[in-house]
Amino acid sequence: MLGLLKRLFGNKEEETGNMIVIAGLGNPEKKYFGTRHNIGFDVIDALSDKYNIGLTETKFKAVYGKGRIGDQKVILVKPITYMNLSGEAIRPICDYFKVDTKEELIVISDDVELDEGNIRVRPKGSAGGHNGLKNIIAQLGHDEFSRVRVGVGKKPKEYDMVNWVLGHFEGEAAVLIKEGKERAVAAIEEIIENGVDSAMNKYNGKK
Repeated sequence: MLGLLKRLFGNKEEETGNMIVIAGLGNPEKKYFGTRHNIGFDVIDALSDKYNIGLTETKFKAVYGKGRIGDQKVILVKPITYMNLSGEAIRPICDYFKVDTKEELIVISDDVELDEGNIRVRPKGSAGGHNGLKNIIAQLGHDEFSRVRVGVGKKPKEYDMVNWVLGHFEGEAAVLIKEGKERAVAAIEEIIENGVDSAMNKYNGKK
């Protein structure tokens, strides 16, 4: 009888509790792939590949997959709401899986104030002008979630900001951003293993 109930209703013990949601921000259309604004998606893809976590579920306005990083259960999430409405995906997925968004949520985003390859880990804070983070804060009602911001380079004076963040990496920047994605993956692993303070001490500042 217990087996039948599990098949009918699912094993809620496996689906909820003690999970960390790792959400990378970006835009879903193919034309945005590989742009500065989509670095969060790229880091999620790197985690998916490294830990063999398939992003096979589409629900809650997101593409996501469940798996483990070490002994920790995680959910990798890519919102498909477009950047400025990212919170409309992250809030319901955290609610459904009963995730404590102050302790069990990590958000990955781009940062135009950091050079390519550098990252900044924070346990909380303002959106810093990032519309995706701004919407997440509005949806959650607080800013006390961990975030890993990946430097995509400061905008040259002659560039419009929208054109800059929707542009692609070229030359040396492409090499540096590959290193930045690797550092972001390592920082997330450190947050999971030893906490956000340890990750800040290890990865913040210039590489």
